[in-house]
Order: sequence, then C-alpha cells, then structure tokens
Amino acid sequence: MSYDLMVFTPAAAPAKKRGPFLDWYDAQSEWKEDHGYDDAAVCGPALRAFYEEIAQIFPPLLEDDGNGTDYTIGSALIYMTFGWDNVDAAWEAVFRLAGKHALGFFDVSSDLAETWLPDGNGGLYTAHAD
Repeated sequence: MSYDLMVFTPAAAPAKKRGPFLDWYDAQSEWKEDHGYDDAAVCGPALRAFYEEIAQIFPPLLEDDGNGTDYTIGSALIYMTFGWDNVDAAWEAVFRLAGKHALGFFDVSSDLAETWLPDGNGGLYTAHAD
C-alpha cells in the first residue's frame, strides 16, 4: 500500500466541482496518452519545474533497489507514490511546491478527495465548492 499525491495544471482540469474533477482524474489515470510516463519533457514548464524540485527531495524510484518515489508524468499532471514513512514530509513538500509553481494539488489518498488550487499569491485554497 502507498500514499499517493498528484499535482496538475489547473487549466486542464475542471477542479472547482468535485464530480467533474474526479471524472477527469479517472480518465487521466487510465494512462492513455501516447508517450512514456517517466519523462518530464512531456509536460509544461510549471510541472517540469515542480518535478525538478520535488525529485531533489524525493528521488525517483530505482528499479534495482526499490527505494524512492514512483513518479507517473502525464502532459497535465504528475502522480506520485510515496512510502507511508514519508507521509507528512511528502504532503508538506508537494503542497508547498504546488503553490510555488501555481499547480493544483490533489490528495489522492484522502478519503475526502481533497483538492486545492493556486490562489495567485504562491499559496493554495480548497477547490471544491460542492
């Protein structure tokens, strides 16, 4: 079992309403884009900059030793899988860097499907109005 978080390009997702956002998320997580999902070159500048910073804190998974964070990179999102021993540090770092890079933040492992959007001041606010 893992602890999963995701950042996304706000303009790509209907993030202000929970139902449409979760439908978008479900479609994205079918991983049907025509590229590999391990290269940040497929996403826009904000996601690439986010990845460069978060990967310094939580290095990518190395197949030969099983240590690290698993990153799945799409054109509009980065999905991250952390070990449970990193829950608090991962949440804090991803939340902080999402705000810094004006990205949306989705706590995939949350029972409440909690989502935040950039507030325009380097921070985030709770997204769902419903």
